[in-house]
Amino acid sequence: MEIKYMKKIRQIILLFILVLLFSCEDQGLIIYCPDCFETEPVKAEIEAKLENNKYYPDVLIQIWEGNLEDSILVDSYSYGSYLETFRHEVTINKKYTFTATYNILSTRYVAVDSATPRVKFDKQQCNNPCFFVYDRKVDLRLKFAK
Repeated sequence: MEIKYMKKIRQIILLFILVLLFSCEDQGLIIYCPDCFETEPVKAEIEAKLENNKYYPDVLIQIWEGNLEDSILVDSYSYGSYLETFRHEVTINKKYTFTATYNILSTRYVAVDSATPRVKFDKQQCNNPCFFVYDRKVDLRLKFAK
């Protein structure tokens, strides 16, 4: 009887740990107070990290509303290789997919990432209660390129 009881306790503890691990949101625990707003924002600026390399002549950045397969192109930009970060203003609570196309030695590489900027209200961490935007960064750097 005690063995069954111990097994049940272990299962409950394991389930509790899994729930804690997978229930965390992306905004983190610490708020950078200068990024807070007194009123709830309706727009957010998404920051995209780009590959910075002198061997990539141009980078084509495309912004899609929703998933990439939805094919709703919002905007398109072409930049030189000097750019490390790219910022674009979008509407809150909508999913956006970003693509960066790099041409390296006549081979085309596409980096894809998405974000859904959301607003959260906090009254504890800063001097005044404020709204802050989270999930507003995408990484469009190349992971593997030969």
